[in-house]
Amino acid sequence: MSIKKENEITVKVNSSFDELVEILKNKGFKAIDKFTCKDIYYIHKTFDISKSSTREIIKNAVILRDVRKDKVLMFKEKKIDENGNILEQKKVECNVLNIEDAKKFLEAIGYKELMKISEDDVSYIKNGLKLTIKNVINGDNLIEIETSDIPGFSTIEDLKEKLLELKLPIDTSNFFIKKAEIELGKALNR
Repeated sequence: MSIKKENEITVKVNSSFDELVEILKNKGFKAIDKFTCKDIYYIHKTFDISKSSTREIIKNAVILRDVRKDKVLMFKEKKIDENGNILEQKKVECNVLNIEDAKKFLEAIGYKELMKISEDDVSYIKNGLKLTIKNVINGDNLIEIETSDIPGFSTIEDLKEKLLELKLPIDTSNFFIKKAEIELGKALNR
């Protein structure tokens, strides 16, 4: 089991995934990783989703993630201010050997499937800036950048500044898109 403290910005892309790939290549970014991420969100069957906000539901969800050869159970904690900005987040992960066994285990301890989110991701890097573009299946195209220990990339403000300098086709009105909340809102018709 591991506990990771991190923060990140996530913005919506105002172009197609393929157009964004071309823009990044033309700006000198190099692809360093390509992968598919499949998340299944679970909520305890006693949790009343009809009386809870989308954010509250996600806050109580457990995620079963299948990405590359890694399979993990994950629980995320996010400290969010009144404007929706993510101030801090951490996640607790536990490796699992088999997704089907993990599903059966979650169901055995009283959890039920809430939703699935799949995305095709490509990570790019240039001059120390690593960003991941996410093509959420039946959802939005997003860019995610995580803080790091590298000077100039350690704060949210650093990341915003670097991203804005690139003049990419992004929505700058929200640097903290919460993909799970958006997708759950669609699933629940909210």
